[in-house]
Amino acid sequence: MKYKLLTIIAAGIILFTSCQSNSQTGNTDGTDSTGQVTKTAENTSAPVDISKIKVADAKTILARKQVPILCYHQVRNWKPTDGKVGKDYIVEIQNFKDQMKMLADSGYHTILPDQLYAYLNTGAALPSKPIMLTFDDTDLDQFTIVNPTLKKLGYKAVYFIMTVSIGKKGKFVDYMSSDQIKQLSDEGNVIGSHTYDHKNFKKYTGKDWEEQLDKPTKRLEEITGKKMTEFAYPFGLWNAEGIPELKKRGFRMAYQLSTKRDEKDPLFTIRRIIASGYWSPKTLSNSIKNSF
Repeated sequence: MKYKLLTIIAAGIILFTSCQSNSQTGNTDGTDSTGQVTKTAENTSAPVDISKIKVADAKTILARKQVPILCYHQVRNWKPTDGKVGKDYIVEIQNFKDQMKMLADSGYHTILPDQLYAYLNTGAALPSKPIMLTFDDTDLDQFTIVNPTLKKLGYKAVYFIMTVSIGKKGKFVDYMSSDQIKQLSDEGNVIGSHTYDHKNFKKYTGKDWEEQLDKPTKRLEEITGKKMTEFAYPFGLWNAEGIPELKKRGFRMAYQLSTKRDEKDPLFTIRRIIASGYWSPKTLSNSIKNSF
């Protein structure tokens, strides 16, 4: 009887230990990406309270290891009418699924802007192998193909919406409706602004600030019921003169493409790389490692 009791207790301890181990994800070595001691990140999609975070100085932000951020556009199969340059921005469906499987198999965990903001400003812990997935231009395939694929992996993403295209049907591509955008937001993804009609940010003057920033922001906030805090530059092009206009409107971070971050405003020149339609999962993996 005594032997049976000890066996049951031992089994319980093993089971409890196993459950505790399996429930923990993230930095198990107790350090963040800069080598600072931190608490283990237990949930990659847990809400982050950033209301009391003070923006760090540029030198501190630039010193932190960059988080890989991927930029996607269309996810569909190539057509005979697609040109060589266009295919760079179109990832075929099976290739996209294989890329996402590669990320999951490689141990990458998706993070969202609040987590990135907290990390860059305070060094807050991130999950192991953090990555951010972003999708530009409101394409319908981001809802019909991308979202179901990411759901299966427990991944979340950021969708940068160009408001002129909402609900439209184009000659070559259809676009998401307001209801679909809201659903993405309600499911825990983040909706960001990508201007009204993709006009080059470097050329804004006069009423452009209202047409390309204010009106799209209001529309997206009405759709989602949430404040817009993230902005993606059309074509990835930015200028330092326009950054105060973004700050004035309450944006916290802005995303360019692969050029060098600004030494004064790194939060408004966060780097992304375009996931090319020509890349295999292995090529994507190598590009992530080499770019960040």
